[in-house]
Amino acid sequence: CQKAFVTNRIGDFGLLLGILGFFWITGSFEFRDLFEIFNNLILNNEVHFLFVTLCAVLLFAGAIAKSAQFPLHVWLPDAMEGPTPISALIHAATMVAAGIFLVARLLPLFIVIPYIMNFISLVGIITVLLGATLALAQKDIKRGLAYSTMSQLGYMILALGMGSYRSALFHLITHAYSKALLFLGSGSIIHSMETVIGYSPHKSQNMALMGGLTKHVPITKSTFLVGTLSICGIPPLACFWSKDEILTASWLYSTIFAIIAWVTAGLTAFYMFRIYLLTFEGHLGVQFQNYIGKQKIPFGSLSLWGRGVYKRINKSVNLVTMNNKERSSFLKKKIDPIHDSVRNVTRHFITIVHFQFENEKFYSYPYESDNTMLFPLLVLSLFTLFVGSIGIPLRKEGVDLDILSKWLAPSINLLSQRLNNSTDWYEFFKDSAFSVSIAFLGIFIAAFLYKSSYSSFLNFDLINSVLNIKKGPKRILRDKIINAIYNWSYNRAYIDSFYTMSFTRGIRKSAEFMHFFDRRVIDGITNGF
Repeated sequence: CQKAFVTNRIGDFGLLLGILGFFWITGSFEFRDLFEIFNNLILNNEVHFLFVTLCAVLLFAGAIAKSAQFPLHVWLPDAMEGPTPISALIHAATMVAAGIFLVARLLPLFIVIPYIMNFISLVGIITVLLGATLALAQKDIKRGLAYSTMSQLGYMILALGMGSYRSALFHLITHAYSKALLFLGSGSIIHSMETVIGYSPHKSQNMALMGGLTKHVPITKSTFLVGTLSICGIPPLACFWSKDEILTASWLYSTIFAIIAWVTAGLTAFYMFRIYLLTFEGHLGVQFQNYIGKQKIPFGSLSLWGRGVYKRINKSVNLVTMNNKERSSFLKKKIDPIHDSVRNVTRHFITIVHFQFENEKFYSYPYESDNTMLFPLLVLSLFTLFVGSIGIPLRKEGVDLDILSKWLAPSINLLSQRLNNSTDWYEFFKDSAFSVSIAFLGIFIAAFLYKSSYSSFLNFDLINSVLNIKKGPKRILRDKIINAIYNWSYNRAYIDSFYTMSFTRGIRKSAEFMHFFDRRVIDGITNGF
């Protein structure tokens, strides 16, 4: 809460200065008057471009903080410690949406200022890639979804920086339904896990303690899969239509930005299906270690990076400990006999002991949530399936399916010439084929690493060829690379640590000194007299 408050106050301070700066230039707070007066000043060369650019950057700072863009993104993952319905609102329709809509509303102002659009798109593409890489190794389900939101917000800012405000707002709408569905679904999962683990956010939200939930929470699983496929960009779900527009437009803007955006689309599919597979796939009580007979290294060893990664990777982070002395496989699970007085239920990495008292009910397995929690999931699933149809940019025989452009035309009429972006079916499928292929590639890699059933590989030596690399320089280099990527992602790119060492500690010490000086010196002098 404190981090979110302080981080957003930084953005709000810049936003206030930017508002005052443009009021000093134009003398108006009204959007229409502001745009007209400022355009006339630009045409007549009556403003100082350096000062105008500074004011625009300060305005954009408010959106950077509100919409969790780099470098003021650090508050968003920590805000997930609150109730899950609040998290769903934050990521869908409230705080993060404010910054996106602010930039979209002020786009006629930004678009006439040199270099500011390039700056907006640069911040967006950095956030796109950073959010995706930080989501790769998260083990908290809500934190992983939070970094997913950060990356998708980066796509919206990138689209705004390219001048495609329609695509940005379209993605804002489709992402809202999909991410609200995912967060409420994670709440249902956490609620189900608490019946086994007990109330402990560090355990009930830990994907390493989940797995095999498909048969226990089938409705939650189905709705969560719909949201996951939507975020991955799989047609015909909502986010496919909006994300594909952004990816297609990126090639017309910058080749480098387009490559980063498309690679991140594959990473998005990978980490989203990683979350899905770690949560729902697997079988409780089944031991997959040494599943393939000739495999020298346990197939289910180590971390959330995959069920075939070596145990020695990242030993500094004990993700695979049963206790202080015993180390367990990622897939190693056992279910001890249930006695009358004590129930021992073992999940990934931890043994949970429930003491059964009189009139107290305990469960050995998670169970499905009640209708109060399932009904919103079903409603949001329907919207996730069909809300993308409002912005389909297709035109055939005089029938324009693009409803969204008609809705947006009265709001931003100064850019109405950009609304006519309809295309035919052939061009649309040609442009979307590659983005869908990238998404399926990410899903396939995630399934290869995290799917619990490996029967399809029994007749192949593919896994052994990937995992069993002989000791030598190549293996050492490979392990170092995996360690570096894991540490980068799990430690949030060290940005939080940098802020703590560079700013937080110094500010706290300064505040303590000022408090001491005020109480001991100022008050001492006053009270002495």
